[in-house]
Amino acid sequence: MRVLVTGATGFVGSRLVPALLAADHDVVVLTRDAEGYDGPAEEVREGDILDPGSFEHALEDIEAAYYLIHSMGSGTDFAARDRRAAHNFQRAASEVGIERVVYLGGLGETREQLSKHLQSRREVEAILETGDFALTTLRAAIIVGDGSSSFSMVEQLVHRLPVMVTPTWVRTECQPIAIADVVTYLVGVLDVPETADDTYEIGGPEVLTYQQLLRRTAAVADRPLYIVPVPVLSPQLSTYWVNLVTDVPKSVARPLILGLKNRVVVTDERIEELLPFERTDFETAVERALGRASEPDPERTAARVRAD
Repeated sequence: MRVLVTGATGFVGSRLVPALLAADHDVVVLTRDAEGYDGPAEEVREGDILDPGSFEHALEDIEAAYYLIHSMGSGTDFAARDRRAAHNFQRAASEVGIERVVYLGGLGETREQLSKHLQSRREVEAILETGDFALTTLRAAIIVGDGSSSFSMVEQLVHRLPVMVTPTWVRTECQPIAIADVVTYLVGVLDVPETADDTYEIGGPEVLTYQQLLRRTAAVADRPLYIVPVPVLSPQLSTYWVNLVTDVPKSVARPLILGLKNRVVVTDERIEELLPFERTDFETAVERALGRASEPDPERTAARVRAD
């Protein structure tokens, strides 16, 4: 299948492209700087989805596209930028006749008051759903891997603060998932026609509170960690706290922290029947993220569903 990947230089996209190539897909990459792209691809096309007229040519002769674009690091207007990009892509993909689009969104129950970050991910999903193509949405919580903004925040806190005075969000439940598993799902849905025009939730094999997640990350990293939850530490103060002890940009840290109040756990497990494979345990995912174990090669990632 001839596949377009947007966001190919990002945390997820840079791992997805080699896995798609290993699965014998013809992969076209859309990037704002074609000369600066040094990753694998059958073809590299230049354009900016925020700039109508610059990118539409990249969608020609494409059967399926991965939409992996988000603007959280661009400042407080990230939701407006994501909204505009999604509208631009949806119109262009519909006009050119792309058959399938795969989008990686975020977990979170809509009946809860979602953070602005999660609201934006859900809004992008809704915009893409209006397109004249079959949309497959995969919703994930924290993705564990080297380069993940959310896991980077966890890792740096663990390494730099042996004692944490934390707000009550440390008791919120989440279902972290290894980046290798995310890529396996992303590649796998193309070979399962039933996943077209549907939404699925993906997660790792365990549900953890953020306190458990921090403690177990510290254990893998061989770091002492003492957590003291207090009820008076506001999200704003949490943001200042993270800025003080990590190098995660405030424009990224604040939306992530505000999202920690939302329980992000898989409630729909249908994807496990359609794409069965042995998911990565949390400790192994952390070891890989910390560079203490190697990630599976693209060929293994591409073949996991069939092999398992």
